[in-house]
Amino acid sequence: MKKLLSFLLLLAITISLCSCTPQEAHESLEAMDTFMEFSIYGGTAEWAMKGVKDEIQKLDKELSTTNTGDIGLLNEYGENNISDVSREPLTRSLELCGELDGALDITVYPLVEEWGFISGDYKVPSKKRIKELLKTVDYKKVKVDESGATLPKGTKVDLGAVAKGYAADKCREILKEEGVKSAILNLGGTILTYGEKPDGSNWKVGVSASDIEGDYFGYLSCSDKVVATSGGYERYFEENGKRYIHIIDPKTGYPVDNGLKSVTVVSQNGARADALSTALYVMGADKAVEYSKSREGFDVIILTDDDKLYISGSIADSFTLKNNYEIIKI
Repeated sequence: MKKLLSFLLLLAITISLCSCTPQEAHESLEAMDTFMEFSIYGGTAEWAMKGVKDEIQKLDKELSTTNTGDIGLLNEYGENNISDVSREPLTRSLELCGELDGALDITVYPLVEEWGFISGDYKVPSKKRIKELLKTVDYKKVKVDESGATLPKGTKVDLGAVAKGYAADKCREILKEEGVKSAILNLGGTILTYGEKPDGSNWKVGVSASDIEGDYFGYLSCSDKVVATSGGYERYFEENGKRYIHIIDPKTGYPVDNGLKSVTVVSQNGARADALSTALYVMGADKAVEYSKSREGFDVIILTDDDKLYISGSIADSFTLKNNYEIIKI
């Protein structure tokens, strides 16, 4: 009986200690052509981490433009019996292309290839070649149904402008299912803040316009948001003194060159935030500001080459600026 009582007392102490100490898990991995870092607290944190990593790796395989996943095979053969894993983000991407009136077009991929941003063999294509490839750019011609997807001849799709935000939305579902209390997932340019920090304060998300790690021009205090940033600093090459960035304007076939350093979108919807950050960058400052004023459900931070910072009034007080920029609330 004494042994039994001692065992029960030890068990009670163990349970008490476990209940008072929040479980946490920290991991990093490379996926979707970027480096990712995850921190999860509370609930079944380790199981949640496994679910998050599995989801990211599954999406990375199926949405990649070049491997033997759903989208890669679709690009190679022009048709493919895609799985539910890929059908939902592909359909969502096409919907967002429609919302953004061509500022985002997932069929711009052949031009991204031609400029060398996939292979690393950078070059400035001839005007004739760009004109030829522009004929393949039209998201409206992508067909998706229950049996699969089809593309017109020469057309290829790239979900890169939506994939990380979509992944953030799927990971949020996993965190909720596992009873997680707080988490921050850095998916490389797209950040999911889930709940508040373990100490009850907001997360602080750095906003950058530089390819130097940790070089932020400001910090946004937020919780339960996705923060997505796009900028020309991410990938580029220079030729004859001119810089060419990886973000291609679907209407011209040329890299965007409109006086913007970066565009950050803050929203509860990850796929939309990711898509908007790219599309608003393509639009340029004036059109991006006009679009942001006329729509709801997201906030923006837009930094121009001449150091003007446009920021939604609803998040202005939550943003701490490190640099001496001219702030314009919108």
